Amino acid sequence: MFQDVTIALLSGFWETIKLFLLTLVFSLPLGLLISLGAMSRLKVLKAILKFIIWVIRGTPLMLQLLVIYFGPGLILGNNWWGSGDTGRFVAALVAFVINYACYFAEIYRGGIQSIPVGQYEAGAVLGLTKSQTFFKVILLQMIKRIVPPMANEIITLVKDTSLARIISVYELIWAGQSFIKSAGIIWPLFYTGVFYLLFSALLTFLFDLLEKKLDYFH
Repeated sequence: MFQDVTIALLSGFWETIKLFLLTLVFSLPLGLLISLGAMSRLKVLKAILKFIIWVIRGTPLMLQLLVIYFGPGLILGNNWWGSGDTGRFVAALVAFVINYACYFAEIYRGGIQSIPVGQYEAGAVLGLTKSQTFFKVILLQMIKRIVPPMANEIITLVKDTSLARIISVYELIWAGQSFIKSAGIIWPLFYTGVFYLLFSALLTFLFDLLEKKLDYFH
């Protein structure tokens, strides 16, 4: 039984890992773009992006999952995602990317605005353009400052992936819970906690290493 449970949980954990990694791949750069847009001089763009960030950060991720998955079919009469496993996974990914991009955008904004204005002025004196100053001077310093809050959000993402089961995405918790009905046992559900703990511990270790690597920015 233990072997069967482990195999089932590994299958669910693989789906969790895929959702986690793909969310980071898309939400990290999208969050930076949203952050830059929200700080731009274009008032309309700035207002729209700030409103979107406010809505996403002010509503539960579970609600966003339900709206994004069921919304197109119920409101527009056209289910963009389909009813298969792939469609549900893509809908969950879209919801996670939008949600975390908005949270990352605020972290990016805080990091960028924490850099002294003198850094920008120094770049201008050296003949650098604004974009060159940002990518060659500001960005690396910002990364150092945002690693701790980013680490917290990314570790939270590991646990939030379990919310995908609300739209029937097969992930780790789903795999563990299935044994309650099929075999009448609950310990596989506790067993899922081991996977989350080990994965979170690995991420914590990696972020600690990254912080030490960036110590030269002190």
